[in-house]
Amino acid sequence: MKIEIWSDIMCPFCYIGKKHFEEALTQIPNQNNIKVEWKSFQLNPDLSKTEVTSVDDYLVNAKGVSVEQIASMHKQLAEMGKAVGIDFQQQNSQVVNTGDAHRLIHFAQVNEKGSEAEERLFRAYFTEGKNIADYETLAELGEEIGLNKTEILEMLNSDAYVFDVASDILDSRNIGVTGVPFFVIDRKYSISGAQPVEYFVSALTQAYEKDYVNKPENDASCAIDSNCD
Repeated sequence: MKIEIWSDIMCPFCYIGKKHFEEALTQIPNQNNIKVEWKSFQLNPDLSKTEVTSVDDYLVNAKGVSVEQIASMHKQLAEMGKAVGIDFQQQNSQVVNTGDAHRLIHFAQVNEKGSEAEERLFRAYFTEGKNIADYETLAELGEEIGLNKTEILEMLNSDAYVFDVASDILDSRNIGVTGVPFFVIDRKYSISGAQPVEYFVSALTQAYEKDYVNKPENDASCAIDSNCD
């Protein structure tokens, strides 16, 4: 069973959704028969790759959020993170274009380390306040999960995986993804948002049993639900 996950590094609910999804995988018997593929999505593709903005300034200037609301958001997010083992320090996040970070994820995925790259980049952005558009930083993060730093830098200084990132984003539009995280199971069923662990367990179990265990001869599958509210 193949599960594609559209996600962006600067999306806190993508990080929480990843934790919920991975916990769900430990609770289902068919986890070894599931292949996960991370897909690129950019919440703001127009962000600069060189100009770094603090998350507070970004929320005030780009989103019109008040300083009081921002403080409340940071507190609420920190509390939500504790429940799933995430140390959210979003007040330290550096808002930049995530395109090259997504290229690193594609490179890692080819080397069977896609989930590790996703996790490391989330932690770098949300906990450590690292600049995830900086090539040296990305190369160091990749090296930490076992990738070759020289190869990463060579990849980043080329146009490798640029098409793959763009293709993922186009694909998301074609199937109606308007928000992330967004999970698609075998291109037949979808799960939108950072759903609770038990929801993932139920959905994954039902999908597996329907298509791989108790599949009738003339099975009619569900269309992808494009509702991303």
